Amino acid sequence: MNKNNSNNETNTVLELKPMQDFVETEYIKNITNRGLTYIKAGFPVHFRGPSGTGKTTVAMHLASKIGRPVIIIHGDSEYKTSDLVGNESGYKFKKLDDKFIHTVHKQEEEMTKQWVNNRLTIAVKNGFTLIYDEFTRSRAEANNILLPILQEGMMTTSASKQEDYYMKVHPEFRAIFTSNPEEYAGVNRTQDALRDRMVTLDLDHFDYDTELRITQAKSKLTLKETEIIVKVVRGLRESGKVEFDPTVRGAIMIAKTLATLNTTPLKSKETFRTICQDILTSETSRVGSKTNQEKVRGIVDLLIDKYTK
Repeated sequence: MNKNNSNNETNTVLELKPMQDFVETEYIKNITNRGLTYIKAGFPVHFRGPSGTGKTTVAMHLASKIGRPVIIIHGDSEYKTSDLVGNESGYKFKKLDDKFIHTVHKQEEEMTKQWVNNRLTIAVKNGFTLIYDEFTRSRAEANNILLPILQEGMMTTSASKQEDYYMKVHPEFRAIFTSNPEEYAGVNRTQDALRDRMVTLDLDHFDYDTELRITQAKSKLTLKETEIIVKVVRGLRESGKVEFDPTVRGAIMIAKTLATLNTTPLKSKETFRTICQDILTSETSRVGSKTNQEKVRGIVDLLIDKYTK
C-alpha cells in the first residue's frame, strides 16, 4: 500500500470512547442489548425512526460496545459506488537510469494506476465496525455494493489489478445502519434485497424518564427545572396539533439556552416562554413555512402556565 493510501485510512478510522454525558436508561439498555445480540449473531442492525429519536447516538453507543475501530459514512444523494468503495486515482512512477556503459545513457519509465480505498473498503478489509448514518439518503445504485458484502462476504471493486478487484470481507466486520422513514424528504426507498439482510429496530420518541435524564445531563439544570421543560415539550407532542412532533432535541435546546442565560423556567417565566416558542415553533414547522405556528404558540402558552404555577 502506498503512503498516501495509508494516511487516508488512518485519518478515517475512529476509536470510540464512552460519550460524555451519555445517559443509559432501561430504554437505552434494552435497545442496545437487542442490537448487540443481532450483531453477535452476524446480522447488520438498522435503527429506523423519525429525526431526533437518537438513532445516531444509539448506533455509536452500540459500536462502542463492539469494541472495534469505527468507520462512519453519512448518506448522500450524490454518492456513486466509487465514493463508498474507492477508485484508481493517481499513478505510481518507476524510473530506471542505466549508466553501466558510460557512453550509453538508457532510461525506462513505467507508469501504473494506484487503487485508493474509500471508507467502506477500509472497514470491510480490516474488520472495522461500519456506521452508515442515514444510508437511505444515498441512491439505491450506490448502495447495491452492500448486497454481496452482507450476503456472500465478498466485495468487488473496479480495480484493474486482480488482487484489488476481489476482496474477502474480514470476519470481524460489522455494520450498523440508521435511516428516517421513507416519507421524509430526500429519503430513497430501500431495496428489498438489502432490507432483508438486516435486522430493523424501530425507534420512537424516548420515554419520559429517558428524556428527563438526557435533558438534565446536557444542561446541568436541576431536576425540578428540567421536569418543567420536558413536560412542556411532551405536552406539545401529545397535543397532536403540530406538523412535526417536537423531540428531546427541542428540550435540550431550551434547557441549554436557559443554562447559558443563567436562568430557569421559574426564575424568568417570560424568558422561558419566549425561548420555548422560538425553539418549538421552529422544530415543529417546515423550513420556510409559518403554517400552524400561531397554534403552536398558543399551546405552548397554555402548557407553560400549567407547569409553572
